[in-house]
Order: sequence, then structure tokens, then C-alpha cells
Amino acid sequence: MRKVYYNPVRKLTLILTLLALPLLAAMPRAPQQPATLRTAALESHEGMTISALPWMEPSLYKGKFPKKSPFNAGVLAVQVTFRNDSDETVRVDLDRIRLSVRVDEDNRQQIEPLSPEQVADATLSVNRKDPTATRKKFPFPTGAPKTGRNKDWFEVQKDAQEAAVPSSVVAAHSTVQGLLYFDMQSQFDLLSTAHLYVPNVLVLEKGHSLLYFEIDLSRAGSS
Repeated sequence: MRKVYYNPVRKLTLILTLLALPLLAAMPRAPQQPATLRTAALESHEGMTISALPWMEPSLYKGKFPKKSPFNAGVLAVQVTFRNDSDETVRVDLDRIRLSVRVDEDNRQQIEPLSPEQVADATLSVNRKDPTATRKKFPFPTGAPKTGRNKDWFEVQKDAQEAAVPSSVVAAHSTVQGLLYFDMQSQFDLLSTAHLYVPNVLVLEKGHSLLYFEIDLSRAGSS
């Protein structure tokens, strides 16, 4: 007759496991972030990677703009990251970056980035309409009309400056990250056609430019 040996440790482990299952099922799971908050569109070549993530969630602006949000006035912030994996320092001409959008079949607009001062002008402009309203598409302006420079203006200007790309120079094996601002006139639906065009990235030691970067922002947020 075969003897069966009793293993109390094994039985205790089984009991503890069965007791733990309901507790594990009841524990709240960490919410999965929407794709638009998790991923950025990017392009990489010649040791340089540029990624871009349009901020399309109003909540994203609260940390950088606690009082007045540019997004509510139709201004889009794009978080850009410049990663230089090469052995040489590069400089990105931030002023020449453009947000290219297709207004209609025969009309593609090149939107210039706003300065922190222009972000404040646009954010506090009394002529801004409700961003949720339906608006007719038209050519974009080159900058927001100037507004009075009161306390609110200086606060928004300061917030925009502190959140902006801090430097145009990216040292070897380093990363620079910050926001670029574009006056979309609340026509955020045009982001489905948008590309971020970065035409001038210069290798300082050698004095030559890298091939331009053109990042398809319609792909931002896709996993």
C-alpha cells in the first residue's frame, strides 16, 4: 500500500493563495493613460532625434499655466524633445520651425511659433471667441494682436517663458525639452493634417546642416 505524506506547508500556501485572490481582484488598477498622453511622433537621423507631442488635453496646461491657459484662447502647445546622440554639439534654429497644416485641398498654411510675449497677447485677447464654437477656416495670422501689459499679462508671459524650449543648443549626448506655441485660432481639427517642419539643425563643430526633419503630428498618440 502506497503511503501519502501530509505536507502542512504546501497546504498553508494553497490556503493563503485562495484567500488573496479576492483581495487582488478588488484592488484598483492604475488607469491606463490615453494614447495622446503617452506617445509622441518622432523622426531620427544622423544621430539626432526630434519628437513632438501636441497638447490636446486642457488638463496638460494646468501645471504650466495655473491661472490662464493659452489652449482656451486657441493656442496650441507642442512639447518637443531634441535628443542628440552624436559626439558633436548641434544648434536648432527654433525661429524657423513651422507647423504646417492643410486648410483645404489647395491651401497649406505654415504657422510660425509664438514668442512668450505673443502667447500672453493671444491668451488675454478680449477678441478671442469660444474655442468650442464652429469656426470658418482662414489663413492664420503671423502673430496675436498686442494687449495691455498688466499683472495677468506678465504672469502668462512668465509661465510661457519658463515652459518653453530652454535652449537652441543641444550638446553631444544630451537632451533638450520644452514647449513650442502655435496660434491655431482654435482650429485644432487641422492637427489631423499637421506636420512639424524643422529645417535648420546645424552641427557647430563642422559648420554643416543636417537634413531637415518633418514630423507627422497626425501620428502622435498612436501606440
